[in-house]
Amino acid sequence: MGSIAADADRRPHAVCVPFPAQGHVTPMLKLAKILHSRGFHITFVNTEFNHRRLLRSRGAGALDGLPDFRFAAIPEGLPPSDADATQDVPSLCRATMENCLPHFRSLLAELNSSPDVPPVTCVVGDDVMSFTLEAAREIGVPCALFWTASVCGYMGYRYYRDLMEKGIFPLKDAEQLTNGFLDTPADWAPGMGKHFRLKDFPSFMRSTDPDEFMFHFPLKVTEQIAGADAVILNTFDKLEQEALDAMRAMIPSSASIHTIGPLAFLAEEIVPQGDPADAFGSNLWKEDVSCFDWLHGRAPRSVVYVNYGSITVMTNEELVEFAWGLANSGHDFLWIIRPDLVNGDAAVLPPEFLEASKGRGHLASWCPQEVVLRHEAVGVFLTHSGWNSTMESLCAGVPMLCWPFFAEQQTNCRYKCVEWGVAMEIGHDVRREVVEEKIREVMGGEKGKEMHRRAVEWQETGLRATRPGGRSYANLDKLVADVLLSGVGNKSS
Repeated sequence: MGSIAADADRRPHAVCVPFPAQGHVTPMLKLAKILHSRGFHITFVNTEFNHRRLLRSRGAGALDGLPDFRFAAIPEGLPPSDADATQDVPSLCRATMENCLPHFRSLLAELNSSPDVPPVTCVVGDDVMSFTLEAAREIGVPCALFWTASVCGYMGYRYYRDLMEKGIFPLKDAEQLTNGFLDTPADWAPGMGKHFRLKDFPSFMRSTDPDEFMFHFPLKVTEQIAGADAVILNTFDKLEQEALDAMRAMIPSSASIHTIGPLAFLAEEIVPQGDPADAFGSNLWKEDVSCFDWLHGRAPRSVVYVNYGSITVMTNEELVEFAWGLANSGHDFLWIIRPDLVNGDAAVLPPEFLEASKGRGHLASWCPQEVVLRHEAVGVFLTHSGWNSTMESLCAGVPMLCWPFFAEQQTNCRYKCVEWGVAMEIGHDVRREVVEEKIREVMGGEKGKEMHRRAVEWQETGLRATRPGGRSYANLDKLVADVLLSGVGNKSS
C-alpha cells in the first residue's frame, strides 16, 4: 500500500500521544514517522516538561516541525521543574491520569478549529495515557492504543488480578522477598512460558501494601486496552507467539491486535532516506557522538556496551562493582553513565579504576543507542532489559547481559535468557566477580557463541517480518486501512 494521495483538507490527521518517558517517546516517534510516510498529517504531543528537555538536548529548532508534521505540548500536572531527568514514574502515572484529559480535549478542539491543519481523523495514544481513548470517543474518531513494552510484559500485568485472587498479592511480609518464595513456579499463567516464576512478574507485585498504586495502575491500563479500536505492538509474531496467543484470547476482536515490529526495521523500510521528518529525534539527553571515533578503532565484536536506560538508578556501591567487573574482564567497554544514574548523588568512580582501564574504556553521558548497537565493534550489551533496548539489541544481532531494575524488565530478562536464548542475567546483587565472569563467557565462551548465533537468527526473522510480504508489514497496512482511516470522511466535528 502506498501513500494516501489527498489534498491538505482531506488528508488523514493522526494525533500521537506518548507517555512522557524516553522508552515511550522513542517508539511513538518512529510510528509517527511511518504514518507520516503513509500520507498522514501528524500532530505529536509531548508534555511541557519533555518539550523543554527536547529543546535543550536537540537545539532550539528541534521541534519546529514541518507543515504536515507538527509538535504540540500539554501540561502533565506535576510541579514545574527543569531537571534533566525522568520524572518520578508513580507520580507521572498518577498526574497524567488525573490531569491531562481537559488539556488534551482543548488541544483537539484547537486542531479541529484551525484552518491550517486538516481535521483530526484518529488518535494514537500510549496505552498508559488512557485519557486519549476517552477524548477520541468524544470527538467521534477511532483510537488505537500503543502498548510500547513487550507482550510478555503486558500479560505479566494482566495476571496481577490472578495474583490478588490467589492470595499472592499483597505479600504476607517482607521476608517473602528474600526467603525463596518468589522462586515459586507460576505454571498457572498461560502464555508466560513453562519456566516462569513469581519473581518474573513485573516487579510492582513485590509489595506488602494492598493499595500499592503501581500494582493497581498497570492492571487498570492493561485491562482498558480492550476498549480501543486497535492495539499496536512493537514486536513480531514469531518472537512472542505464545504470549500473543494468550493476549488475543483475552482481548475482544473489536480491539484488533497489530504486531508491527521491530519498529526500527519497519521505519527503515517505509520512511524514505532523506525525508525531512526522519531528522526528528527523541533523545531527552544530549547525545555524545565522540563514542563513534572511539568505536571505529576497535576490533569487530570486541566491545562491551553498557547502558542502563533512561530510568534505572543505582547506588554508588553498585556502580563501583560494575566498574571493577568491567575493568577486570580485560575487554574494551563503552559505558553510558547518565547524569542522574546514581540515586540522589553524582556518580563517583575510583581513580584506581580509571587507571586500570585506561585505553580500554570510554565513558559518555548518553548516545544514539541504535547506531552504537549496530556498530561492528560491539560484542555484547549490558542492559537493564527495557523493551526498546531489547528490540534494538535483537535488531543488531547482539547478545545481552541483563540487570533488570523494575516494572516488566524482570519479565523481559527471563524471556531473553530462557525462551529466546540471547542473554544471561547478572543477578540483582551486583558483584564484580560475577560481572567479570559473565562478560568473559559471553565474549569468548561456548555459551556466548550460541547466544550470538541466536541473536542473529532473531535479527533475520525481525527483518523478514518488516519487509513487503512480511507479517508486520502486512499488519501495518491493515492497521492503516481498517482502523486509522476509518474516521476519514465520517468524523463528527
